[in-house]
Amino acid sequence: MTYHRTHFLIFILLLSAQLTYGQTPVKDKLAPAVSAEIHDYAGSRFDASYRNRILAQDVYRLVQPFTLRNEHSCWQGEFWGKWFTSAVLACQYKSTPALREKLKEAAYGLMATQTPDGYIGNYAPESRLKAWDIWGRKYCMLGLLAYYDLTQDKKALQAAAKEADCLIRELREKQLPIVKQGNHRGMAASSVLEPVCLLYARTGNKEYLEFAEEIVRQWETPDGPQLISKAAVPVGGRFPKPDANHWYGWEQGQKAYEMMSCYEGLLELYRLTGKENYRKAAEQTWQSVMDTEINIAGSGAAMEAWFSGKDKQTVPVAHYQETCVTVTWLKFNRQLLWLTGEAKYADAMEQTFYNALLGSMRPDGADWAKYTPLMGQRLKGSEQCGMGLNCCNASGPRGLFTIPLTAVMNSRQGLYVNFYLDGSYGLKTPSGKPVTLHQKTDYPVSGHIDIELELQKEEKMNIALRIPVWSEKAVLTVNGVPVEKGMPGEYLTLDRVWKDNDKISIDFDMTGKIHTMQNNPDFKAITRGPVVLTREERLQGPALEAVLAPVEKEGGYIDLVARKPSVPGFWMVFSAAFVPESYTEYGAGPVEVELCDYASAGNASTGYPFFKVWLPQLYDPKKAPF
Repeated sequence: MTYHRTHFLIFILLLSAQLTYGQTPVKDKLAPAVSAEIHDYAGSRFDASYRNRILAQDVYRLVQPFTLRNEHSCWQGEFWGKWFTSAVLACQYKSTPALREKLKEAAYGLMATQTPDGYIGNYAPESRLKAWDIWGRKYCMLGLLAYYDLTQDKKALQAAAKEADCLIRELREKQLPIVKQGNHRGMAASSVLEPVCLLYARTGNKEYLEFAEEIVRQWETPDGPQLISKAAVPVGGRFPKPDANHWYGWEQGQKAYEMMSCYEGLLELYRLTGKENYRKAAEQTWQSVMDTEINIAGSGAAMEAWFSGKDKQTVPVAHYQETCVTVTWLKFNRQLLWLTGEAKYADAMEQTFYNALLGSMRPDGADWAKYTPLMGQRLKGSEQCGMGLNCCNASGPRGLFTIPLTAVMNSRQGLYVNFYLDGSYGLKTPSGKPVTLHQKTDYPVSGHIDIELELQKEEKMNIALRIPVWSEKAVLTVNGVPVEKGMPGEYLTLDRVWKDNDKISIDFDMTGKIHTMQNNPDFKAITRGPVVLTREERLQGPALEAVLAPVEKEGGYIDLVARKPSVPGFWMVFSAAFVPESYTEYGAGPVEVELCDYASAGNASTGYPFFKVWLPQLYDPKKAPF
C-alpha cells in the first residue's frame, strides 16, 4: 500500500514538473487508482500471469544479448523491455519482495551493459541504427524509465538519458534520418518518440523535446510514414501494399503494432506541447482502426499489418490477431481514456480484454498464443531470436496489467468506474482524502454489480459509472433509491454528497444478441454483454462443420440458458436453440447447441480443440437479389 500512495504522488509531481519546463502541458482527465485488489475470474488471470510468466522469467536470459552485442538483424533487444514494463505494471498492482528484487536484478543487470558512449543494445558496432536496433533501444529506455518511476532510483533515469543522448548523437553525426532506419517506413525506429517524451517530462532537457519534434517533422517527409497528414486515410490503405518478399521490410507502411506505438508517442508529445493536431491525428487513426479493422473479438491485423480486415473476419485469415497488436491496441485505448475520459475507449478496452486478450493467454498464464483466430485453433507460437520465448509471450502481460489501476480511476471531480471487476480500489477524493470503492460482482457472468464506498468523512463529489455501449437497459439505485437512466456508451455521473457505506446497485441487460455479416452467404455470431460466444468441439451439439441457424427473436436477440460445463476448462457455457441444415421438404426442428466464451474456446490445458465464432448460413436463392 505504501508504494501505491507513492505512485500517486509521483503522478502529481510529474505534472508539476511539466509546468516548470515552460511548455503548455495537457493534464489527463483521469489518474490511475492508488491501489487495486481484484478477485473472481479476472483476479485469477492476473494472479496466474504474475506467478507463471512475470516471476518465472529468467532475467539473465533477457540481459545476455546486451553483453554480446553481435546482432545484425534480429530483435532480441525488445524482450527485456517488454517483460520489464509488464513486471512494473504487475508490481504497481501487487508489490512483493520477490518481484521487487527481480526488477532490481533486471534493471541493474541491463545498466551494467551500458558502454562508455551510452549505448545499451544488442547490435554489433557496424550494424548500429539498422534493422531493429533503435526499436530495441526504445524498449530499454521504457523499462529504465518505468523503474525510475517505481523506485525513484536516479541511476535508472541517468542510464535512460545516456541511451537517448547516444542515439541523438549518432543520428546527428552520421546525418541519418530516423525514418530511413529500420523497418516499416521508419515507424519501428521513430516509435522511440514515446520514451524521448517521457525523458523530457522527467528531466526538462530541451534537447529531448527538440528531438521529439524532429521525429514528427520527419514523419511528414516523402520518406516518412506521414502519420499526421494521412491520419484521415484508412490505416489499411495508407501506402501501396508491398509484395511478399518485402512484407516485413521498410516498404510496409501498414504495420499495425509499430504504427500504434508511434501514436502512443505522439500523445505523449501532445501532453507536453498542447498541439491539437497531434491529438487529432491520434483520434482520427483510432477511429479508422475501429471502423475498418477491429473485429468482434476486439483486435485485428493479418500478418501483423492492417488490411481493411473488419469486413473479412468471417473467413479464415492468415496469422490473425497477433497478441502484440492486441496489447498495443489496449495500450493505445488506455492512453486516450486517461487523456479524455471518453467512454468509447473503455468500451473498446473491455471488448478486447474479455475476448482477444484473455483468449490469447494460456490457462496457467505461463504462455500466450502468438495469433488468435476467430475459427480454427489457438496454437503455440514459435520461439524467436534464440530467446526461449517470442514477442507475444513477453508482451501479453503488458496488456493484462494495464487493467487493474484503470478499472476505477480518479478525476479532479471524483471517481470514474470504467470496468466492473470484483474487488477493492483505493483512490483519492477531490479534497485528497482516501476513499475505497468496493465492487461485489460476478460480471460479466451476470449483469449485477454492487458498489459500496468506504469514506473517512462525507464529501461532495462525482461518481461516473460507464454504461456499456451494448447495454440497452441499465437499472441503477443509490441506497435503494432509483436514479436516472444512463445512455449506452456514455458515463452516468452521480453528483452528490457521498457518505461512508453508501451503496450503488447496477443491473445491465445481458440478453444475447445476434450479429449478421452479409457476405453471401450470411454469417451469424452471438454476443452476451461484452463477451463473444463461440462454438467449440468439446461442447454439446452437432459437429462444427454443421450449418446452424440461430433461432432469432424480434430485434436480433436470442435466448441463452446458462449451463454447467460438461468438461473442465470453461469459464462460461450457454445453450441456445438452432435450426440445423435439412434436406427434407419441411425442414428440421430446432436443436440445443452449447456455446462458450471466446477466451475459453480452444484454450485447453492439453491439446488444441477447434472452435468457430462466425457461423455460415445457408444461401437461399429465394431471398437473394438478382
